[in-house]
Amino acid sequence: MRFARPLLLLGPAFVAAIAYVDPGNVAANLTGGSRYGYLLVWVLVAASVMAALVQYQSAKLGIVTGRTLPELLGDRLRRRPRILFWVQAEIVAAATDLAEVIGGAIALGLLFHLPLVFGGVIVGAVSMGLLALQSRFGQRPFESVIVGLLAIVAIGFLAGLFVTPPDGLQVLNGLVPRFAGSDSVVLAASMLGATEMPHAIYVHSALARDRHGMAKGPAGRIHLLRATKWDVGIALTLAGIVNVGMLLLAAVNLRHLAGTSTIDGAHAAITATLGPGVALVFAIGLLASGLASTSVGSYAGATIMAGLIKRRIPVFLRRVLTLIPALVILGIGVDPTAALVASQVFLSFGIPFALIPLVRLTNDRALMGDQANGRFIRLTLGVVVVLVVALNVALIGLTIVG
Repeated sequence: MRFARPLLLLGPAFVAAIAYVDPGNVAANLTGGSRYGYLLVWVLVAASVMAALVQYQSAKLGIVTGRTLPELLGDRLRRRPRILFWVQAEIVAAATDLAEVIGGAIALGLLFHLPLVFGGVIVGAVSMGLLALQSRFGQRPFESVIVGLLAIVAIGFLAGLFVTPPDGLQVLNGLVPRFAGSDSVVLAASMLGATEMPHAIYVHSALARDRHGMAKGPAGRIHLLRATKWDVGIALTLAGIVNVGMLLLAAVNLRHLAGTSTIDGAHAAITATLGPGVALVFAIGLLASGLASTSVGSYAGATIMAGLIKRRIPVFLRRVLTLIPALVILGIGVDPTAALVASQVFLSFGIPFALIPLVRLTNDRALMGDQANGRFIRLTLGVVVVLVVALNVALIGLTIVG
């Protein structure tokens, strides 16, 4: 019974972690593996470690202060900067939702041969139902559904590795940081944008606060933070394994195969190399990814708006407004996989706007008290910020040159 109570505190990080295995990750990771084999394994491993550190900081902020990251920023920014900050955060959240709806629509097309636009409408409707579940019954039932979908995602994306396991020595070689030309840098930035999710940084402070409330007293705070470390560690490790697994699946089975630059083509190649059973499980995992991640993305958008501009709109209206861009892209015939990869590159631009304020706030002893970051964590987070910003600057330069 001693361990039952801490286990009951797990959950918020699993909801945040679904953002790290969304359809944008699928497109970026499959593209990375099919083009460069094991070369970019190190990008995903490094990004996963950074993600765990960052997500814990966000959860800690919510538990210690009883406030969300957007709320704290809203209180500190003047009106004009606050509005501009909200606009960029909403655009990033919309780009996230774009990837998730498109990914779910692709999955429905693979499973049931539905038109992409119709599939996008279904994904939007189901995600609205998941958000209604959270609004009516609270966070725990919502967490349970998301955790179940995360399990389906993990099975769907990792099943193929049990049929054709990767080469262990090649995996170890892929941990050595290096690139193979400017295209691999752009793709690495896309993978980073898919793994370091700005909206997950914003929303985790709300998830932890809404589940636990503000910690009461030093003992209660230590207890919640200890449970949160386990929550983040388990959830983000699982998400990291799934991401690396997707890249390895492509590196082993899709390398040098024609047509694997799209999810449709990758699915066809998986069918040819691993059989229809594995391909079916993969498509189901993709669908679960789209349904769960778009729900979390809408939750994040509501958190951002409420915190920064103190406004709330009905869930139905928000879902419709964020669904429209994805349906337009699907309707005009833009290549869906290209749209997914492009959305992840765009997301990487929003990371510093979420990451830098989070680091500054969790370093602030006046705000965080004895839970303010110590010297080692401050240094580590500083390195993370520098690396992320540097990669984004490189991405801008390569994009302009290209």
